[in-house]
Amino acid sequence: MRETIQIHHVDVIMQLAGNLDEHFNYIEKILDISLSLVRDEIVIEGHQASKAKKLLEKLIAIIEVGDDLDLQKIEYALELIEDDAEADITDFYKTTICVTKEGKPVYPRTLGQKQYLDIIDNKDLIFGIGPAGTGKTYVAVAMAIKAFKSGKVKRIIVTRPAIEAGENLGFLPGDLQSKVDPYLRPIYDAMEEILGYESFNAYRERGLVEIAPLAYMRGRTLDHAFIILDEAQNTTTAQMKMFLTRFGFGSKVVINGDVTQVDLERKTSGLSHALHVLRDLDEIGVMTFTDRDVMRHGLVKKIIKQYELFEND
Repeated sequence: MRETIQIHHVDVIMQLAGNLDEHFNYIEKILDISLSLVRDEIVIEGHQASKAKKLLEKLIAIIEVGDDLDLQKIEYALELIEDDAEADITDFYKTTICVTKEGKPVYPRTLGQKQYLDIIDNKDLIFGIGPAGTGKTYVAVAMAIKAFKSGKVKRIIVTRPAIEAGENLGFLPGDLQSKVDPYLRPIYDAMEEILGYESFNAYRERGLVEIAPLAYMRGRTLDHAFIILDEAQNTTTAQMKMFLTRFGFGSKVVINGDVTQVDLERKTSGLSHALHVLRDLDEIGVMTFTDRDVMRHGLVKKIIKQYELFEND
């Protein structure tokens, strides 16, 4: 089979091909086709030439809306084609959540992330369930910053249980905050990338942005806040109940976690328990991410899939 695509701009073909033809080489290998440039046309030859043409057209659309192309986006665009998904990948770029300090727009990168944004917009209590690398935390932080900057909430609160990978924090020096700061690092990174280091710290000093271990939430009522509970699978049932009863008027709560990565010893995960207890409430929203939403090295998706197969065997 043979297909062709006309290219009208040199910079498009340069981005499409990638550095040292990295993108073309990847597409040729994964689809077992050949790509060649003949004047202003890309010539595609091979049994899957029609699929390759659809893929290249999606990738050209990404370039034309101003985004950089990488192997992750190529792989995801191909997955959409193989799933026969009707979604236009460029629709993601029309949903700008916020803009980073450097002026770079933050937008959903997968169908799952786009659905997550819609649920967050329409519900006050949201659960984001899925494996690492799906962007649960980053998207939630971006949505919190959007709500804060638009005046919908007066402050942002992000919290995590002080339990990670079964490790005991007691041997670490310092108070509880300094003990858990390393585990809160992903939150700091997301905040600093979007707000900028100076603005982030200025907001923290004024109490407008708070990042704290879950233990600090006890005894508080949190009004007009965007509250994120991250790594929620490591809460106990008592901690989850305590947290769920903290938020007050004008607040939105997003709870993220991976129910397959519980680090608690001999205790029921508060996340799994809450999903069961609250399953009949129409007011809550639940987004379940899959390995298809993982935006990391392609091998990570395969690892997640293999573990799922093993655990379900």
